[in-house]
Amino acid sequence: MSAALPIITADQRLAAPRGIKGCIFGKSGIGKTSLLWTLDPERTLFMDLEAGDLAIEGWQGDTIRPRTWKDCRDFAVFIGGPNPALRDDQTYSQTHYDAVCAKYGDPAALGKYQTIFIDSITVAGRLCFQWSKGQPDAFSEKTGKPDVRGAYGLHGREMIGWLTHLQHTRAKNVWFVGILDTKVDDFNRKIFVPQIDGSKTGLELPGIVDQVITMAEIVDAGGQAQRAFVCQTLNPLGFPAKDRSGRLETLEVPHLGRLMEKIPGPLIPASRRLTYEPLALPKPDAGLAPDATTQSQTNQPN
Repeated sequence: MSAALPIITADQRLAAPRGIKGCIFGKSGIGKTSLLWTLDPERTLFMDLEAGDLAIEGWQGDTIRPRTWKDCRDFAVFIGGPNPALRDDQTYSQTHYDAVCAKYGDPAALGKYQTIFIDSITVAGRLCFQWSKGQPDAFSEKTGKPDVRGAYGLHGREMIGWLTHLQHTRAKNVWFVGILDTKVDDFNRKIFVPQIDGSKTGLELPGIVDQVITMAEIVDAGGQAQRAFVCQTLNPLGFPAKDRSGRLETLEVPHLGRLMEKIPGPLIPASRRLTYEPLALPKPDAGLAPDATTQSQTNQPN
């Protein structure tokens, strides 16, 4: 007798536990690590990669401190379980998971933690790149000399694999924090990019996680600088942001605990989340050069 197609019904999907995966970027010193104060210390595990916990001195939650990229990968498979699609010789496979469980014990010990707070993805990227530079992919096959392009390629694959595995840890919230850099593009425009070694991770990260939030300094109507979460992609400040839940405003109070209460809130109908209004295109510039106007008219179909 053949097995039935494993269709997940809408009721089953909605009833399944679903953690929030997100990243919070901001300039150094804006208060990203201090967001731990807004989380329940009994239900939060702090992954301290920066060894910069002075800002949360006195916080009563548990902490782990990975020192190598191997430690980061082991922790990811320990919390997320094995990936059945991988071969036994690959990272995050059943064999990798069994070896880590033999090292750390029963993964049920992580059951009391609802949220994993990783500070920071910037340092995780540095550990990954340091490891990548020592791997065979980082050396030329012809000359045996170091190949920086090979190292960056391996670094991108490793980081994406790590992030994707943590993204599939459905029952837990996983938050990454990182530094946001300000740069100028070829047209002298100011742009904001995550501070992560290589370009692949920063480009693909927004497509992996559910929420991308910028913790920014916003000047209010009274001229006072205030910290705020920028949560929507279409924001007038140009900060990187994304909200899959559709429940967040463009600006939110910088309180991570309240934000996580709001994200799984009452379901918002699709008719309110999606807009189908016709676009109001701007009128042509009144100062348009005559030759440009003529060219535009010339290109009209007969």
